Amino acid sequence: MNNASRTERRPARRVAVAGIAVAAVLALTACNANSQPGAASSDEATAVQQGGELHILTANPAINWDPATSQNLAITTLGLVERRLTSWKTNADGSTEVVPDLATDTGTPSDDGATWTYTLKDDLKFEDGTPITSADVKYSVERSFAPELSGGLSYHKGLLEGADEYSGPFQGKQLDSVETPDDKTIVFHLDSAYGDWPWIVSMPAFGAVPDGEGDVETYTTEPVATGPYRVAKTVEGTSVTLERNSEWDQATDEARTAGPDSIVFELGQDETVVAQRLIADSGDDASAFGATFVPPAQLAQVQQGPAKDRLVTSGPGALAYLAINTEAKGLDDLDVRKAISLAVDKNAYRVASGGEIAGDVATTLVTPGIPGREEYSNGVNDVAPEGDVKQAKTLLDDAGWSGRELRLVVTDDAPTLAQAQAIQQGLERAGLKVTIVPQAEDVWTETTTQGDGSGYDLTLSSWQPDFPSANGNIQPLFDSSQIGDGGYNLARYANPEADDLIEQATQETDTDAAAALWVEADKLILGDAPVVPLIYTKNSFLHGSKVENFRIPDFPAYPNYLQVSLAP
Repeated sequence: MNNASRTERRPARRVAVAGIAVAAVLALTACNANSQPGAASSDEATAVQQGGELHILTANPAINWDPATSQNLAITTLGLVERRLTSWKTNADGSTEVVPDLATDTGTPSDDGATWTYTLKDDLKFEDGTPITSADVKYSVERSFAPELSGGLSYHKGLLEGADEYSGPFQGKQLDSVETPDDKTIVFHLDSAYGDWPWIVSMPAFGAVPDGEGDVETYTTEPVATGPYRVAKTVEGTSVTLERNSEWDQATDEARTAGPDSIVFELGQDETVVAQRLIADSGDDASAFGATFVPPAQLAQVQQGPAKDRLVTSGPGALAYLAINTEAKGLDDLDVRKAISLAVDKNAYRVASGGEIAGDVATTLVTPGIPGREEYSNGVNDVAPEGDVKQAKTLLDDAGWSGRELRLVVTDDAPTLAQAQAIQQGLERAGLKVTIVPQAEDVWTETTTQGDGSGYDLTLSSWQPDFPSANGNIQPLFDSSQIGDGGYNLARYANPEADDLIEQATQETDTDAAAALWVEADKLILGDAPVVPLIYTKNSFLHGSKVENFRIPDFPAYPNYLQVSLAP
């Protein structure tokens, strides 16, 4: 999850398409893992205050409800309207667990973890009362392969058998690796063992779209609800209003508490204005929260004012990093990359990001809270946050650095430019010449993720896994299959040994063994210095005084929309 846009949404990206698939360390290898037939709601769900109209203030100009093209997190917007085979339950202790949603359990593996079987719960219905069948789930998955519906989370496309040759259902073709032997059973055949498949089927494509329907042009604004709310009204560019779905049954859903009677998304909101409105806490804003991060300029104001008790800050979430283009002239030299790593002033970067509340200094590629993370030292990653300029200069001299100018290409928003200036000043202390090249976000994406990479030497980005897995940190950013063509290997890093480790960890179904492989991969990759870990970012959100149960789990670093309620 690339966090350049600073909201719950993020740019689309390609994820592994052949052989090497995104993996996970939270392997669920037991049959009927987390089996909960009938999936009754938790005690907390039944105790949540019901009623009221919740307002969600978002910078997004529109909401895309089509699961085939969405990258929405399981606990945010789409989860209010659309259920999936599994979902995420966030607990009071900050933990997040994968739980059954449309399915009776989180999956039954067979064939040594290469086949996964699900059974749908009884009496599930679409908002019009039509029963939900396994064919509807299969169709939803198949729609995600259609070229005209690109841009959604695509981990499954590199995992399912025959997926590389499939292009969707609109010409009458089916994906043979997804079987529906009866109306309640769906079976997935994978290319190889994959222990974290229960997390994959919590992604948008694994919901239910009425078989044969789901118009490409209209489903993005007119979805057929399976969750506690339905889309009642859309005012283009202004608002989307959700109302209760009478066909949803709380007894089948442990992930959602459905407190508010209605929810209004206010679209296209300026994040600074949102912060000021929520600080004022008047009218409907007392029953609102901001879906975007509180800007650095407002953080100090909130912390020192009467709204401080309504500011909720996550723990360390995404990895903010400086990517070094390993294919660029001179930057193919490991000593030069290590010198850059040593010269960076991480503390200055953190100050430019808003200070200590913005995050903790980063030393590894795997982020805190992800199983498989291990602290270690390689002599570069753990120097003082302000860097080691003397050692950096020595390495540059030993490498015979040419002294050429480095292009630091970044998005042209004010927070990122401030961060870029902090990086520039740090590198210049070691004698490195750096020119900041600001670009519009779409241009930046084109420059860094497409083509031959010749348009940049350095760039800033941040990344949070799409599910709690060390692979979610490593594979999308460092597997060689992710170079160019929309991939987010911004360092253009290619090391066959690293690729092999990623593949081994992907296919490892033993939790401890997979964790050891991810630690080994972290150490190997960071030893090659393709990126400089800067900080593990913390996200701060503000809510109105009537908003209750507004919590941010350890993962992901976003509030759980599905459990928010309002005081009477």
